[in-house]
Amino acid sequence: MNLYRHNRPFELERGGILPELVIAFSTYGELNAAHDNVVWVCHALTADSEVAAWWPHTVEAGRFLDPARHFIICANILGSHYGTTGPLHINPATGRPYYGDFPELTIRDMVKAHRLLADMLGIHRIEALIGSSVGGFQAVEWAVEEPERIEKLVLIATAAKATPWCIAIDETQRMAIEADSTFGEPYASAGLKGLAAARAIGLLSYRGADGYNLTQQDTEETPVQHRACTYQQHQGEKLCRRYNAYSYYKILNAFDTHNVGRGRGGIETALQRITAQCLVVGISTDIVFPASEMRSLNDLLPHSTYHQIDSPFGHDGFLVEHEQLNRILNPFINSSHE
Repeated sequence: MNLYRHNRPFELERGGILPELVIAFSTYGELNAAHDNVVWVCHALTADSEVAAWWPHTVEAGRFLDPARHFIICANILGSHYGTTGPLHINPATGRPYYGDFPELTIRDMVKAHRLLADMLGIHRIEALIGSSVGGFQAVEWAVEEPERIEKLVLIATAAKATPWCIAIDETQRMAIEADSTFGEPYASAGLKGLAAARAIGLLSYRGADGYNLTQQDTEETPVQHRACTYQQHQGEKLCRRYNAYSYYKILNAFDTHNVGRGRGGIETALQRITAQCLVVGISTDIVFPASEMRSLNDLLPHSTYHQIDSPFGHDGFLVEHEQLNRILNPFINSSHE
């Protein structure tokens, strides 16, 4: 992991100002002399910049993220727990961690940080910009804001605007965090019981009925504790060991601001600004971003093609079905290299 320190104030869309900014990022492969072999990956909610760790069997030779062909980069999002400035960082103005006082963010703020990093690295043309889930929020926003920088755009299980359904999922998770009486206290482990519950709620929407019924069946006729129960508890505890409630809460808030049409004449008008060749990928059982909505997004994008992954694992299919994903993405990303 690398750190870029931007030692100047960073203004946020909702009025806040970060006195300074740190951006954590990871790279794979080598940047060529022309700086035109870049594949930029935008990550989702609790992921980090280490794409090879959270997206297995993608950053490999012969795959769509091939380090021998491309300079692959992923920047940790603003507000996250994994290196980029967030609630656990020290506020230079006070000498203490931000915690709940961290300013409110938007997707556009996250993209603004990505653009700042790209400029610092001398990356003026991105061969392929890839975003899954809320990583797709960032990717489509970036392609609308700066179409001249993006050559190809891949949007997987995502949207051009946060829907009421997505916002409702986020609000239910926020309610769980707020129900923890320690949330709001000035220490890093505040709100962890609420965070565990929020994560368990989120997982229901990520996997859906098919995914749970396939993987969490009890193996005994009368179990003392159901496998589905222990799975929910384990996943909540697992996130608490690696994340914090303040980052999770602030990032959920930011996700709900997503709307590429805001201030741009609406979604359809905004999407017409995109000049990149586009590939939209839906997942057959996704209940967060249903395949029907993905097809509608594809129809609104100029120069776009739609593909679908068949998977019982719902929204998480983009993390699991790497073979299907590679068959779809590899020809698209590497077509100019064949």
